Amino acid sequence: MGWHENNEPVFRHAFFDTTSVTDFVFKDVPTPPPAYPRERHEDNYAWTPIAVAYEERREAFFAHVIKNPSPRGIKGFFYELVRLYKHQPPIHEEIIRAALTYINDRYDCSDFVMLGIMRLLFQFQESPLLSTELVSEARQTILNFKYWPDEPGIDSMCSWTENHQIMFSCNEYLAGQLFSDTIFPNSGMTGHEKMLKARPRILKWLELRFRTGFSEWLSHIYYDEDLTALINLVDFCRDPIILRWSMMVLDLLFMDMALNSFHGTFGSTHGRSYTREKMSAGKESTTDTAKLMFGMGVFSGLDNMSAVCLALSGRYRLPQVISEIANDYERTEMINRQRMGIKIKEADKWGLNLKNPEDVMILLSLEAYTHPLTFARVFDLFDRYRWWENQFFSMFKSKKLLIDILRQTKLDRIFSRILEKDITRNTREEVNIYTYRTPDYMLSSAQDYRKGYGGDQQHIWQATLSPEAVCFSTHPGHTGDTSAGYWIGSGNLPRTAQFKNVLIAVYRISRLPGIYITNRLFFTHAWFPQDKFDEVREEGGWIFGRKGNGYIALYSRNGYRWREAGEYAHREVIAEGTRNIWVCEMGRAAMDRRFDDFIRSILQARLFFAGEGIRYASPSQGLIEFGWDEAMRVKGKAIALDGYPRYENPYSSAPFPPEEITVSHGQHWLKLDFRRGIRDASGL
Repeated sequence: MGWHENNEPVFRHAFFDTTSVTDFVFKDVPTPPPAYPRERHEDNYAWTPIAVAYEERREAFFAHVIKNPSPRGIKGFFYELVRLYKHQPPIHEEIIRAALTYINDRYDCSDFVMLGIMRLLFQFQESPLLSTELVSEARQTILNFKYWPDEPGIDSMCSWTENHQIMFSCNEYLAGQLFSDTIFPNSGMTGHEKMLKARPRILKWLELRFRTGFSEWLSHIYYDEDLTALINLVDFCRDPIILRWSMMVLDLLFMDMALNSFHGTFGSTHGRSYTREKMSAGKESTTDTAKLMFGMGVFSGLDNMSAVCLALSGRYRLPQVISEIANDYERTEMINRQRMGIKIKEADKWGLNLKNPEDVMILLSLEAYTHPLTFARVFDLFDRYRWWENQFFSMFKSKKLLIDILRQTKLDRIFSRILEKDITRNTREEVNIYTYRTPDYMLSSAQDYRKGYGGDQQHIWQATLSPEAVCFSTHPGHTGDTSAGYWIGSGNLPRTAQFKNVLIAVYRISRLPGIYITNRLFFTHAWFPQDKFDEVREEGGWIFGRKGNGYIALYSRNGYRWREAGEYAHREVIAEGTRNIWVCEMGRAAMDRRFDDFIRSILQARLFFAGEGIRYASPSQGLIEFGWDEAMRVKGKAIALDGYPRYENPYSSAPFPPEEITVSHGQHWLKLDFRRGIRDASGL
């Protein structure tokens, strides 16, 4: 730690563009105490529920945690909370101290770690298994932390994305509640003042999530962070409105997972995702939670903290209806259409004023750094919060002179509009999601989402037949494994449309130079891991795969070649060219008979391309027409790709935005009335 010329503490750390949250680890953790678990006991992926009753699943999770050492990542120390709960010493206090050091040094993702320390004090500070010294150190860490970017201290913590905003705000509120009459040295505020400061942020975040869903839609990474913050609020917050609204948003997070998962694999489109998590469900940050709450998945411990907090919760119980939806595989087909997020141009509709810094911060949760409507206001925040020194924004600092000139001359909006498709690639505005699930596969996509724009971490479509037999396509922005890289995000996003089991992705790659990224790779590619399928065949330009009773057919208009060497050999399908169209059709034995029959029907289907348009006579859906500028038509009927409800599926129908959401399946139901604060359900 150093000091700035204005006497603010400066925390500088080596910074990197993460390829997965598992990259974040504690350093130099001392050896654990004697009799502490040393060897990792791997769990098995559960394709079907390990137990019907939640208490059985909970005990299975506890048993797994107790016999394992805390995982290496920054969320690993949460395992120690289970040992405290189950009174199973020894406790690895040094890994908890490493967590405190991580927070004290204000490393990025300190707010993740703080959630665990907050639970430690609220739930276990009286435990005889904890030393009084450690409890005292934890209390000091909470008192000294920087809870919002307007507080003293220059650092490189990310506090503005959707998940970080609720974590920082949750931590600030609960810290204030825990030490309501104490002065927090970093801010000079009392705990009570911190509660008053954080409360409006929490309430607005909860309201927008209920009414509009998540800008980090269906993220199998960042839902873990959201869940953990919310369960802490449910368990420890004394404000009845925050408590009730947090429970409701928790229900909707699990509703999202239940509707868009396949046998425990959260294999849907995602607002934010990373390479490893896309390719293997066992590496998803939500897989431990899925196995705990739905019975399917794996207790991986790679990057999860919400499962521990949910298992330790004394207040939250998942409504039975949501668990049953997650396990509803007797249904021949399930179609879920839902809308998430907001449009920045409609900010005032959601009570957001671009002249209010707090509201601009909310819009920044969409990562709208350089959007034409937010450009000047966001860089006002850079001045206000000293973000020019934040290493996340090193690219902006290198162009500060240009940015200042644009702001002073009022040319920022014109500049941003001209380069919008490149410099707003991070931005996540409204998305319309379509998921089609059968007993043997799932196909999910973001319909017609920001075609031609640069992509960051958005995952546009995926076909899922098992935890690792998955398929998706991207345009790689560069060869690295970072945002907009080889598999993460996109150089340019496609125009994608899906109708039931058929998906078409149309690509148009830009050759124009960019400020953020200039495309150097002029091909598209698909992930199709041959070794994860039971059968793979190639014929007539199609690639066919079978996993169990599920089938997939993939076609590239430009032809294709397999990667023959290296890490992605026989898993990566490459199609050269700046203009391409990928076609994916799914099938299953119950509908399409044998795999040979499915292949034969696809090969006999007429497929016609004209420019950037396609006419495909799908064996299952009939004639499908689509293109870069053409509407999707199925058998001549136009198919809406936007304007979706908040939810539309066999279990729930709610407008966008809703005031209440009702869910039902069989004998069970859930009713959420947000404005009146009513949460009622069967089976609770």
